[in-house]
Amino acid sequence: MSKPDTIYADERRFLDERGSHGPLAPNGLNPATIMEKAVRDRIIDSYFYKEQCFALNEADIVDRVVEFVQFIGGTYGVTQKPTPFLCLAFKLLQLAPSDAILSEYLELGGEHFKYLRALACFYIRLTRPAKECYLLLEPFLEDRRKLKRKGRAGTTLTYVDEFVDHLLVKERVCGTSLWKMPKRDVLEDMDILEPRSTSDVEAMLEEEEEEEEEEEGKNDEDADGMNSDIPSP
Repeated sequence: MSKPDTIYADERRFLDERGSHGPLAPNGLNPATIMEKAVRDRIIDSYFYKEQCFALNEADIVDRVVEFVQFIGGTYGVTQKPTPFLCLAFKLLQLAPSDAILSEYLELGGEHFKYLRALACFYIRLTRPAKECYLLLEPFLEDRRKLKRKGRAGTTLTYVDEFVDHLLVKERVCGTSLWKMPKRDVLEDMDILEPRSTSDVEAMLEEEEEEEEEEEGKNDEDADGMNSDIPSP
């Protein structure tokens, strides 16, 4: 049997078995159906998945991310090709790495591993209960490293902290519908979460103010530049 055929059969087996009697993710969802069927089909039919995601283990994921993942995203282009980031996220759904391994993914720092951290955050949001999502992801709202994001409209620039914020507040990220997670204040009212420290909130507010001031300054500079280009009467 050829390698692609073997891969295809292996993925089909994962989908079939998890759909009937396989273990659920920690948040109670079926890992085989967390991603929409159309996306799953594109992933297992993609060249990258067939060539680079066969018989991987949790350690291999690190190598694949470092070598191949240069942007986050779901699908892109006219054909809605799945990104390596999304393909490896699907592979993690099959591997179901332990909390200890996820912690290692998250703790690896530097530019070299920033996409590994983003992948781990994405996987946690897909598979963990709300309390764990907030506790595990919120520390990375302080991560200012740049990320490239690729989608149907092309490539744009984002940041790890912005990506994590989207995971916590948006309903769809990287071409994937996220399960509806209770808002943080609701969990605080239920005594499931402790309120975030005042220093954290103040830091976020200060950052937002600085970003707004920078944006206003940029707009003023653009306006001045446009005015200088207009000839005097």
